Amino acid sequence: MMTRRLQIVLTSVLALQLSALCPMKATALQFSGYEWEVKTGDGLGPGPNNWSASNVSVDANGYLHLKITQMNGKWYSASVKMTQSLGFGKYQFWVIGAIDTLDKNVVLGMFNYSGPDGTNEIDIEVARWGNATGTNLSYAVYPEEDGFDHTSKKLSFTLTGTYTTHRFTWESTGVLFQGQHGHYNDSTNEFARWSFYPEDSSELVPQDPMPVRLNLWLYQGNPPSNGQPVEVVIRSFTYTPL
Repeated sequence: MMTRRLQIVLTSVLALQLSALCPMKATALQFSGYEWEVKTGDGLGPGPNNWSASNVSVDANGYLHLKITQMNGKWYSASVKMTQSLGFGKYQFWVIGAIDTLDKNVVLGMFNYSGPDGTNEIDIEVARWGNATGTNLSYAVYPEEDGFDHTSKKLSFTLTGTYTTHRFTWESTGVLFQGQHGHYNDSTNEFARWSFYPEDSSELVPQDPMPVRLNLWLYQGNPPSNGQPVEVVIRSFTYTPL
């Protein structure tokens, strides 16, 4: 008869062998001084998409890598959500990648959102929404209260390099969006700007703190039209409260 001690040892050895064959995927990570949850699961929105923890990582420099990859005939996207909520302030993202030439089916999102859908969301999205000749940058503000339409602005941009700054400054009365060539903390080298300050801001502008989300995903779940994997690097995220 197997002794209990031997049984425990054998079980431990088996567990180590299985973990080597099937390593655990991180469901949370640290990036830019905040904790982020990593999204996993198949057939989940937006899209719907399949989401893999393998497509999210932080490198030795502290940069966040988001990927779209194909595994066993299925395409997988990447998404992280901050575990805390932030309020009015300046939200800034330093991005590395030729994001002006992303495939028509690829969406890069930098936004805060607390739901339910249709309310309480401020979006920066680099996407052509399936149209290869369409605009490639969208800004949007979703209302504080249900029953009101969101307001958005679509723009086009072409990069001179692979470093860009994306920023929105959220106040109780409105939101200012900015896009810039290079990585800056001021307004140097702007290529995009949109100011949304409506008269009825208490209804049309979110008023409550929300978690930040970063994602790289496929529009309507369609694979990249060129069949190639995608990677975008977020060098840093910074938040400056007002």
